[in-house]
Amino acid sequence: MKVVLRAAFAALTGCLALTGVAGGAIPVFEARVVRVFPHDPQAFTEGLFYLNGALYESTGLEGRSEIRKEDLATGKVLMRARIAPQYFGEGITAFDGRLFELTWKNQVGFIYDLATFRPVGQFAYPGEGWALTENGRELIMSDGSPVLRFLAPATLTERRRVTVTADGKPLDDINELEWVKGQILANVWMTDRIARIDPQTGRVTGWIELSGLKALAGASDNIDAVANGIAYDAKGDRLFVTGKLWPKLFQIRLARRPDAAR
Repeated sequence: MKVVLRAAFAALTGCLALTGVAGGAIPVFEARVVRVFPHDPQAFTEGLFYLNGALYESTGLEGRSEIRKEDLATGKVLMRARIAPQYFGEGITAFDGRLFELTWKNQVGFIYDLATFRPVGQFAYPGEGWALTENGRELIMSDGSPVLRFLAPATLTERRRVTVTADGKPLDDINELEWVKGQILANVWMTDRIARIDPQTGRVTGWIELSGLKALAGASDNIDAVANGIAYDAKGDRLFVTGKLWPKLFQIRLARRPDAAR
């Protein structure tokens, strides 16, 4: 999720099998590109969602973190708000006319008026903040661990938690989140996969394979230029994905692999 040291990445790669990313009889779906859109290659994407015809994106890195409203077709930034340079911006979501933003290690989140990006409040939480989405009743938060937190939108108090598992093993490094048709989609940091998660049990019910999209996007070989960012247009039934520092954003459709599981 963050700026990565190569040694840390090597250690992470070596333990993927232990976290459930590599194994088990979980169905795998390939991402087939439907359409390609421009995306800011300088955007260190941390959060993404689609609402009322526009994309909303949050970017990370201290001194560069901001929230944006963007035109999908052109990638043009229509509105933006920066946060103070000591904060590393993280996931965002919208609920009841407000936009909520996490920060990585500061244990503070910010609340904005969705229409104007005017700050209207903030909230505190323990641990790290990685990503946010919402299910129409609650905000759903990831913190880099296998745990997802469900928050009351009015008070930001925690209602419950669920532990995400794949093949019975906890799944670490759950990153950007999106609520799609009753399931949670989540990027798994430093992998080319999205987990489809049952919100009641936490069980991974499928993998979405994004292999090849980074190259197709024309992204650099920067180790931080990983797949991250999922947005869903519920009215149009369109699913979008991108990555940190990727020059392109993709509308995709899912096709189940012939071997069904791996």
